[in-house]
Amino acid sequence: MEYETPLFFHVMGYAASADRDVVDMVSGNPDWGSPDALAEGLHEYADLGGADFQYPPSEGLRELREEIAARRNVDVEQVVVTNGGGEANYLAMARALELDAGDEFVLTDPVYPYYPGKTRMLGATPRYVAADETGQLDPEDVRETASDDTAAIVVNTPNNPTGAVYGEETMRELVAVAEEYDALLVSDEVYDHFDFSGRFTSALSFDSDHRVVTGAVSKSLAITGFRVGYAIFPEYLVENAKARHMLVNVAGPRPSQYAVLQALRNTPPEYYEDNRHLLQERIETFTAALDEAGAEYTTPDGAFYVMARFDGYPGTLENVERFIDEAGVAGMPGEAFGESRREWLRFALVSPRVEEAAQRLADYLG
Repeated sequence: MEYETPLFFHVMGYAASADRDVVDMVSGNPDWGSPDALAEGLHEYADLGGADFQYPPSEGLRELREEIAARRNVDVEQVVVTNGGGEANYLAMARALELDAGDEFVLTDPVYPYYPGKTRMLGATPRYVAADETGQLDPEDVRETASDDTAAIVVNTPNNPTGAVYGEETMRELVAVAEEYDALLVSDEVYDHFDFSGRFTSALSFDSDHRVVTGAVSKSLAITGFRVGYAIFPEYLVENAKARHMLVNVAGPRPSQYAVLQALRNTPPEYYEDNRHLLQERIETFTAALDEAGAEYTTPDGAFYVMARFDGYPGTLENVERFIDEAGVAGMPGEAFGESRREWLRFALVSPRVEEAAQRLADYLG
């Protein structure tokens, strides 16, 4: 089997090799800095040595799993610490196929490209459900698309790329659909700290053996390079998930887990609140410039992405490269996220140069 290189890497490489200054709004690498407790935890870890420099437990440091379990109100034995949210989703999707309930995954459109990538890698078949113009998902559409061949329904809330946040009723019904078809709902909640609407509802709010929740601290603590994620499985699924994790990775990095534990314990709520406020200001700044440019756009209720449509500039890779070369702004082509947003481009608001990027686009398109 051959695997396609994710389009993200092509765009980032193209922007990096451009002959001009480019504002990078491609990938979701937070720019606001990690909390002080994280660096303090790393310094503390560096002085430990000995046994603390050896393999951690394969499923993750016990104290870190306890901290995650307490925050998500689950039993610690349900938590597996993974190499980022990406591995957490892989474990959940693989576990769904192992149940032999079917070989299809129901995905959304637009979709974060790594979900269909993992679907192909696992040998499953994707089936897509279109979100509405605001990015919201109608559970009845999911119900109509699901079948006896459905192994998993994979969703992301708050959503990348649309910024949609699924509320209580949507999540309740998605869990119900998974139960009806003996499938797993895989709910990727990596952006749970970035809800501007107050409507975010975790799939963990509903007691069910048909849902797996994945997450990570990559975005919330601005440490995408630390690769600390987690998956929360129903009790009957967790042992095989731990075994697959061990066979693929042996274990995750101990220094990262130790530092994350200290950060979770010692970072005040103001850190998260300040970052949400910063992002809301950037959304307002960026969308105001899009208004000036005459663009259509989505206003996110969560996460930190804005999708925009420019008249005469559909969301192709060619136009993304054109914006890099001629406007000095790098975004992602809408075609990377599925059929329904091929006319759009997606911009990540994780740069201190958001206002400058917005003005560059307005000037170029004005």
